[in-house]
Amino acid sequence: MTSSPARSDPPPLLGLLSAQVPVSGAELAARLRISRAAVWKQIETLRAAGVVVEACAGRGYRLARALEPLDAAAIRQALPTAVREHPGALETHWKLDSTSSELARRAARLPDRSFVFADMQTAGRGRRGRTWLSPPAGNVYFSCLKRFEQGYAALSGLSLAVGVAVLHALGDTGVGGVQLKWPNDLVTEQGKLAGILIELGGEFLGPCQAIIGVGINMHVPADARGAIEQPVADLETLCGGDPPKRNVLAAGLITRLCTALDDFARKGFATFANDYAQNDALFGRALRVEDPRGAFEGTGAGIDERGALRVRTSVGERIVDSADVSIRPA
Repeated sequence: MTSSPARSDPPPLLGLLSAQVPVSGAELAARLRISRAAVWKQIETLRAAGVVVEACAGRGYRLARALEPLDAAAIRQALPTAVREHPGALETHWKLDSTSSELARRAARLPDRSFVFADMQTAGRGRRGRTWLSPPAGNVYFSCLKRFEQGYAALSGLSLAVGVAVLHALGDTGVGGVQLKWPNDLVTEQGKLAGILIELGGEFLGPCQAIIGVGINMHVPADARGAIEQPVADLETLCGGDPPKRNVLAAGLITRLCTALDDFARKGFATFANDYAQNDALFGRALRVEDPRGAFEGTGAGIDERGALRVRTSVGERIVDSADVSIRPA
C-alpha cells in the first residue's frame, strides 16, 4: 500500500479547536505562532468553507460540532490484517476538487484498487451532471480506481454491485434500514443516503478501467437540505445521533469493495443479483420513468441478469438499461 506526497492535511487551526471547551484567540495565536489578526482570518476561512466556528463571549472560539477528519493511518489500522495489502494506494485529503477527478488525473500512475478520500470537495459531482454538496468533514467522499481485463459491456451492473458492497459496509457498522435504488443510490424512508458515480476509461473492448465515486451523508445541516432538490437522509439521524466513526466506516468500505470488485471482475453481476433483489427499494413500487425517449409509468419488477431495471406497464414489461433516466414514485 502506498501513500501520496500530494496529500493535503486539515488546517492546523482546526486541530486546536474543540467542540466542548472554547479556546482563546491568544492561546490559538501562541500555539500557531501567528498574530491574533491572523487567527481571526483563518477562522473566517474555515467559516467560509462551511465549518461552523462559534465565538464565545470573553472565552474564545469553539466548534459547533465535533469534526473527525479522515486519516489514512487510522483507516489503515482499522483494516482487517488480511485486507491491508489489498488497496493499491490509500490517500486522505482535506480538500480536493473531486476524488474522482484526482484519480482520473493520475490513473496511469496509480496501481489497481487505489482509494482516494477527501474531507471536502469543491467540485464534487453526482449522476446526470449534478453537483454533490460537500460540507467539510461532514460526510464520506471517496473514489476507487479498478482495472478490468474485459471491455465496457462486461461491466453492466457494476454500479449495482458497488451499491451492494456499500450496503454491507454500512450494515457491518450497525446501520440498518437502508435499501438500494436503481441504478446507483442508497436510500432510507427519509430520503437519499448515498450515491454512486462510475466513470469508465480505456479500450471499449478491453482492457478498461472504472473510477468509482461514492458519497455518503453523515451529517447534512438543516440549511443545506434546502439546497438539495430531493429528500435526503444522513447517518447521524438514522443512528439516533451516534453514527459510526468516519475512519472506521472508511475502513469498512475499503474492505467490502476490495472483495466485491474482485468478485465482479471474475463473475460479473450474477454473484450480486440475489443480494440486490433482497434490498431493492423499487420492487413492487409504482414508478414514473423519465428518459429522453419519453416518460411512462409502471410497477418496479426487479432487475434482469445484466442489472437492467424491469418495469411492468399496462402494455407489458419494459426494460430500462440507461442510467440517464429519472425514477420517481408515481
